[in-house]
Amino acid sequence: MSRLSKLTPDQWDPELRAIARPETATDLEQGLTRFFAHTPGLAKGLSAFGGALKMNRTLPEKLIELVRLRVAFFNQCRSCMAIRYTAALNDGVTEDLVCSLERPQEADNLTPAEKVALRYGELMATDHLAVDDALYEELRQHFTEPQIVELGMNVAFFVGFGRLAATYHMVEELPEAFRGEGTVSPWNNEHIVVR
Repeated sequence: MSRLSKLTPDQWDPELRAIARPETATDLEQGLTRFFAHTPGLAKGLSAFGGALKMNRTLPEKLIELVRLRVAFFNQCRSCMAIRYTAALNDGVTEDLVCSLERPQEADNLTPAEKVALRYGELMATDHLAVDDALYEELRQHFTEPQIVELGMNVAFFVGFGRLAATYHMVEELPEAFRGEGTVSPWNNEHIVVR
């Protein structure tokens, strides 16, 4: 059970409803907005930032999804782990790739660029001060500096809001495997595809 009350769309600020368009979304797709609706001004600003990350993306959807899921594991954000985004599936994310996230550096189905991005995301989620000059040099072998900034902004979004979501314990709409106690993972589990 969620630790905070989720507001239903009819309780949301009208401008937030117009931005989020909850009438076209499932409860799970409405996600954290149901909590953030308690603070409409902040929710609208966050929605604009999240939208900018998506609309101005230059990195592949596949890469962003793999990094998101790996970070979600370290955050233990159950809703984050249970979701697969349609754009990422259309860009080549498969459950075999998701299973590779258990040990990404050993996976033969991940590219060198994906592996270094995953290592960056993992360190940002677990030991951010270990991100050093050598890792940035390795990132530069695969990404432009604007892409590295974009990757970092996405990872920061995933780490911060994934951790917040984990504390809210929003699990009611998730498959059973994500509702129980203990550590869960995005690999070898059911998942839900969202837009």
